Amino acid sequence: MFVRFGKSSNGSPPKRRTVLTVPEMDWIVELLEHYLQEVRPRFDPGGHAALWVTERRGRLSKRSASEAFETVRELAGLPSELDLHALRHSYITHLVKFDYPERFVSEQVGHAYASTTAIYTGVSDEYRNRLLERSLRERHGDLWEDPR
Repeated sequence: MFVRFGKSSNGSPPKRRTVLTVPEMDWIVELLEHYLQEVRPRFDPGGHAALWVTERRGRLSKRSASEAFETVRELAGLPSELDLHALRHSYITHLVKFDYPERFVSEQVGHAYASTTAIYTGVSDEYRNRLLERSLRERHGDLWEDPR
């Protein structure tokens, strides 16, 4: 997917980038196809370039997207701390857990530095343990023994 107006850095214009689908999240392709073929045409967007449009044929605003997310969140009974931006954090965390390289993850979300991306990640203790175990095995081979 080509993002024309992605998140910008302080004082910079929005960043353009390509966001790739990864095999672990390939379900999104079918969802987007359904939206593009069945839902979006009902808004009669004409030649509007935006993916997410309103019933007035305009680009969906961040505020409208957040309000729609809040409505769905409440209907689903999810905690109020969960906001639309939390999905970005979740996406980054999943890419890290799937073992994608740091640079790939940073590029996917438009970060210039891996340290910025690291702020977004919230991996579980179980994942940290697996990562540590893998590193120990790679470094020490057969000398390392799992204490469990």
